[in-house]
Amino acid sequence: MLLVSPRVWGPQKDLWAPQVGQWPTPTSCSAALNLRCKVHQKQEAGTDKGFEPHTPFLAHHCPRLWNGGVIHLAWAHGSLSGVKLGFRVGLVGGGGGDSMGHTGAPQVLLLPGLCLDPAPCPWQPGSPALLPRTVTPTCSPQDPPLSAVVPQPVMEGDSPLQLRVFDLNCWGIRYLSKRRQERVELIGDMLCQEGFDLVLLQEVWSEKDYSNLKAKLGGHYPFSHYFRSGVIGSGLCIFSRFHILDTLLYQYSLNGYPYMLQHGDWFCGKSVGLVVMKISGILFNVYITHLHAEYCREKDAYLPHRLVQAWELAQFIRHTSKAADVVLLGGDLNMHPGDVGIRLLRGWTGLRDAFAEAMRFEGCEDGCTLIPKNCFTDKAELLPFPLGIRIDYILYKAIPSFVVKCKELKTTTGTAPGMDIPFSDHEAVMATLHIKRQGQAAEPMMADVVTEARTEVGVGLRAAQRQRYSTGRMAVLALLLLLVQAAAALGTLVGLGTEQPFPKLSFSLLAFAAIGILLLATSLYLFHTMEVKMLQGTEEQMQMALRTLQEHPRDS
Repeated sequence: MLLVSPRVWGPQKDLWAPQVGQWPTPTSCSAALNLRCKVHQKQEAGTDKGFEPHTPFLAHHCPRLWNGGVIHLAWAHGSLSGVKLGFRVGLVGGGGGDSMGHTGAPQVLLLPGLCLDPAPCPWQPGSPALLPRTVTPTCSPQDPPLSAVVPQPVMEGDSPLQLRVFDLNCWGIRYLSKRRQERVELIGDMLCQEGFDLVLLQEVWSEKDYSNLKAKLGGHYPFSHYFRSGVIGSGLCIFSRFHILDTLLYQYSLNGYPYMLQHGDWFCGKSVGLVVMKISGILFNVYITHLHAEYCREKDAYLPHRLVQAWELAQFIRHTSKAADVVLLGGDLNMHPGDVGIRLLRGWTGLRDAFAEAMRFEGCEDGCTLIPKNCFTDKAELLPFPLGIRIDYILYKAIPSFVVKCKELKTTTGTAPGMDIPFSDHEAVMATLHIKRQGQAAEPMMADVVTEARTEVGVGLRAAQRQRYSTGRMAVLALLLLLVQAAAALGTLVGLGTEQPFPKLSFSLLAFAAIGILLLATSLYLFHTMEVKMLQGTEEQMQMALRTLQEHPRDS
């Protein structure tokens, strides 16, 4: 009788008894797994020995064994995701029956997710490997996740690896976003049905929403990460079918102003998150980000900050992706395709736009992700753009030995299927990428783009310097007023003046007002001082990059 680990089989399933060489597709507590195996028995199942894992892998992935029967040993060979393994397979009894009433062939205890190498089976024809009619699983947090041993897609020969990527700004502001919880449920249901490989979500600012999504998606996307930063969080999270090897978060040095409460970007801690994963032997760096919003295109006070963020994002990708084979970036960049920030980011990193490269497109016209017909969008903001705007992107690149092609790109188009509301105020972007060995992409000329971006950063720098001067002057005036009041009060105390020049109430209110102005002006002065330093640093980096581009254009 063939037994399997309790983690593999679903509760109270009727399983069939295959002939030798035929095996079922098991059901797990969290995910489906294709289990194919043949057993190569090299020892008789007659010596009574305890089950001893031959490798640390077994010790980790099979911490609890079946409770009944006598366990024996057999030697087998197998592979996991292309890695050859030698391990022991537990055999339970044989020929004489057991506590479950099964007789006949030796009974084999198999680990979840292991694929044993096909080998001739020594069992006699007509002696089928029987399966138990019912197995009750006992999943517990101590067990390793089944997904840890889910086979990965394999690139065979010239066949490309296909990767389906989903990106969405979820508009998940707690207490402010309309029908937030209902939409989060819709997003989770859709992701379960579609079965993407990577899911990149922004504006998931409620950790409870993230926890609910993680619980719902655990069977389909067993690996996930939530990036925490700022006061209310970055809102960035990633769900993946593949194991996440490492993560990193970088918070942008400039992100709006703390006194602009109606915008709130400063409190979010806008950042870029990185996850590293290996799929079919290919090392992926997957980046997710959300840049500062553009609240007024005609008078964009945040353009210098957004350009600093675009430059820091480009530098972060450039310096952290040197070991990666493929780089993916998804997120709400809050920039139109022709804006200087996008041209700077793409040119400096060599990233390619999935929409521009897609062989097939389906969705909103021009790939727009903020459209007027979405019931949650601000129609006034989109008046100059009757079709909408495209500010959500999936970008990618690969090292010269790989080539990445976008076979298909889709966007959602308003309301969710069968519902009266959309998933978010943004439209989702869904890309199907094919990754293949060989190929090389040329890097574009960058001098003009860097020059333009440096000019805009210089404009922001001069504005920040003026604001720092104004707030500093205000702080000095408030301090002088306090000193004058202190001198007047001191003179009254020592008897230099017979009467107080002002009524006590007015004098006290004026003093409190001066103190408040001094504290506020000092805080703003310190903030704008930091802003000036960040803008100066970015301008100097761009100047250095521009000099390198001019001196060594081919090396850039």
